Amino acid sequence: MSKPTAARRASSVIDVAITQMACVENPRTNRAHQAALIEKAARRGAKIICTQEMFASQYFCQVEDHRFFALAESIPGPSTDRFAKIARQHGVVIVASLFEKRAPGLYHNTAAVIDADGSILGVYRKMHIPDDPLFYEKFYFTPGDTGFKAWKTKHATIGVLICWDQWFPEGARLTAMQGAEILFYPTAIGWHPGEREQYGEAQHDAWELIQRSHAVANGCYVCAANRIGHEHVLGTDGTPVSPDGLQFWGQSFACAPDGSLVSRASVDREEILIAPVDLARVEFSRTHWPFLRDRRIDAYGDITKRFIG
Repeated sequence: MSKPTAARRASSVIDVAITQMACVENPRTNRAHQAALIEKAARRGAKIICTQEMFASQYFCQVEDHRFFALAESIPGPSTDRFAKIARQHGVVIVASLFEKRAPGLYHNTAAVIDADGSILGVYRKMHIPDDPLFYEKFYFTPGDTGFKAWKTKHATIGVLICWDQWFPEGARLTAMQGAEILFYPTAIGWHPGEREQYGEAQHDAWELIQRSHAVANGCYVCAANRIGHEHVLGTDGTPVSPDGLQFWGQSFACAPDGSLVSRASVDREEILIAPVDLARVEFSRTHWPFLRDRRIDAYGDITKRFIG
């Protein structure tokens, strides 16, 4: 495949930032820390900035405990109010992943999309909710009802999906079909430390591979923001709910429409990962690898079924 000309690239390239950080118990500390990283990214020239999944807290889903519902916030609320000011001051788009309290008894794992003028363009509520050892999300989160969405921001048309969504090609496809040039995946994924030696490399490789395949299949950029740190969530008695906790693997990354890596962060360091995104490559990819053109939409009706016997 040939490449767009240098002149076209120069006029269509924007810098996108992905932040990864470790979280502590205090939400105010995490919020202030995340805000500082966003401001640093903006000063470094990033035009779109994405946080990791639920940056305001530790990953409390290691246990089913009603006290953690108190961590949820409204939208608009403390985080979006603070980030809207930063977006407006620096002219940047921010994707903020939050534990949302929508109404009494109704909670979601949500990403708010804040445009460069500080307005909230909308929210995406996580559609696929996992329930695995130390990932007990069904206890906390109502499955999303927003559907898959794309937003035309000041700097690009973007789509947002969240963590477990990244394993489902249907979500990526339906978002790309609405014109998304960049798919963002705020994430909180890591190893069970006791399994890392045997399964760790394969688990990470599969996680990155599936998302890079979304980029190829849909002719768009994909950016995944993951957290770092070894988290031991404490129970009411002050002891860890799991002796091993979760070891988050970081390695936030951005990849191009051909699946190639643009940049990747470290396993264990706080970082602001800046990735140059050439929007001209999206149209170029979609016309040179015309998967969207050649889709047999007349033959896909069974995709809405649970099982085909």
